[in-house]
Amino acid sequence: MMTTEDLKRVAIDSRKALLTMIHRAGGGHTGGSLSSLDILVALYCRVMRYRPDEPDHPDRDRFVLSKGHSVEGYYSVLARVGLLPEWELDTYGSFATRLYGHPTMSVPGVEAPTGALGHGLSIGVGMALAGVIDRASYRVYVLMGDGEQAEGSVWEAAMSASHYRLHNLTAIIDYNKLQISGDVDSVMTISSLRDRWTAFGWDVVEIDGNDMDQIVPALDERRSAGLPPKLVIAHTRKGRGVSFMESNPIWHHRVPTDAELATAIDELDAARATTGSPQRHEERVG
Repeated sequence: MMTTEDLKRVAIDSRKALLTMIHRAGGGHTGGSLSSLDILVALYCRVMRYRPDEPDHPDRDRFVLSKGHSVEGYYSVLARVGLLPEWELDTYGSFATRLYGHPTMSVPGVEAPTGALGHGLSIGVGMALAGVIDRASYRVYVLMGDGEQAEGSVWEAAMSASHYRLHNLTAIIDYNKLQISGDVDSVMTISSLRDRWTAFGWDVVEIDGNDMDQIVPALDERRSAGLPPKLVIAHTRKGRGVSFMESNPIWHHRVPTDAELATAIDELDAARATTGSPQRHEERVG
């Protein structure tokens, strides 16, 4: 099992991979991919149970990237754990690739196509409800954006999840507080997220979403039948890991220049220099 230090190393390597993908393709969503990357690494390298060589195994845990535009980090992690060949990252955004700017089910491990914000939680609710009906052991995770909380369909799904007491469902909000047009609260006030979700019947916790020591215990919790669904408000920093990108809305979908990429890679290499080689992901389905 990977330690939190292992996970931090994988996150650094995955940041380098996603930045390289975006630079090569000439397009992508840089800031949100970087902010949510630690959550994805924790899920796929420590928390979730699945078989890389059998991605449709019925007992696998399910994950839905509702904020589908942050797909570059997702692809980099899928490649890291063996669900996607690492060489295929080089094809991102090119002709005839299956690595589009939003995830599709042509990619192994992707449970649902996403990109139209507000739909991912509804999909996750359906998966979790099916698991309860079938008395299955799998868990369902849904990662949403903070700007996505302005979508009405999110709250319809939230009501359904609490009504059915979906103990096997964990939703996560990548709360980096910035979106394409600037500060999230200046577009639609969501600063009372904890109170709102609690009022909708969810068990709510708040963490530093870029701190592995907080992410892993918040997500790796087996909840008994009868408990409400769980929401993790993950306070993150847009552009996390690269100093000149952090908390800067211009990096929502800006592509780094050659010089900017080199500077970013140098920063990440410096952060990685004192660490060793992380373990490969181990199969987690019994």
